[in-house]
Amino acid sequence: MKIEQQGPTVFRVTLHALELSALVAAARWVAEGASGEMPKEAVDQLRQVLKSYDEQTREAASA
Repeated sequence: MKIEQQGPTVFRVTLHALELSALVAAARWVAEGASGEMPKEAVDQLRQVLKSYDEQTREAASA
């Protein structure tokens, strides 16, 4: 993941295909009522996406 600030409220986010699919799967799961549990692999991938997001936002803030 790479986050670049383009303006005060505009960001360009570059995602790997697996990161994008994890986010879409989570959004779909929530939109469909979030019943049951997400598969462990999906949860692990989302944790990785969040870790990358946190790292990139810290980096952007210090630039």
